[in-house]
Amino acid sequence: MIAIYPGSFDPITLGHLDLIQRGSRLFERVIVAVLRNPNKMPLFSVEQRLDQIRLSAQHLPNVEVASFDGLTVNYAQMRQAQVLIRGLRAVSDFEVELQMAHTNKTLSTQIETVFLATSNEYSFLSSSVVKEIARFGGSIDHLVPPHIALD
Repeated sequence: MIAIYPGSFDPITLGHLDLIQRGSRLFERVIVAVLRNPNKMPLFSVEQRLDQIRLSAQHLPNVEVASFDGLTVNYAQMRQAQVLIRGLRAVSDFEVELQMAHTNKTLSTQIETVFLATSNEYSFLSSSVVKEIARFGGSIDHLVPPHIALD
């Protein structure tokens, strides 16, 4: 079974990587799909994020990294994926993610959403938090892979 883990990953965090590793144990193949969102002003280009994720996940042979634009469900259908992986940190995530899962179900009844609860040590972590800490000169070494802290 093929699963898609979609997101902006700007940058990828240890929490994202934890979900990728766990997803790679659950599914035959996991495609980490970086959304090309024209409405966002990312810190890193799509190409940089793809490279960062590839390096972070190189030890996982069943993980592929790609980018897409448009609807996630359409991309999943194009890649013949049956599952979307979504991480949940808090109740507020659940409300947003459940609404998105229901919306996706109206677009394709063939795609299931699987929610993975974040590991406790990453329950507070987001790319936004990482960027905020870095912007003010704080250490992010414990939040992202080493090569991303350097970037």
